[in-house]
Amino acid sequence: MSTSQQESNDFFSNILTPGSSLHPTFLLLLDVAFGSLFLVFIGLAVLTKGSLHILALMVILGALWASVKWFVHELQKVPASSPAQEASNSGKEKEE
Repeated sequence: MSTSQQESNDFFSNILTPGSSLHPTFLLLLDVAFGSLFLVFIGLAVLTKGSLHILALMVILGALWASVKWFVHELQKVPASSPAQEASNSGKEKEE
């Protein structure tokens, strides 16, 4: 198996694990998807001569893209916790 196939298999097997939203490949694919959708909306705006609906969808897409980028940025600030820390924290919450 080639290394590119192995990397894609590793990526897809890793996608549902905790913390995978911070994987650089996932973030790149997310940006490519948002960028592609934005290009489709630009094409539709040209074809419809600036339809208000398409422009509104472009604003919504921009807001969604910005909110996802902000969330990932904030998520990167939070230190990763180990399963042992999570178990001890859940035990403390039950005591209170």
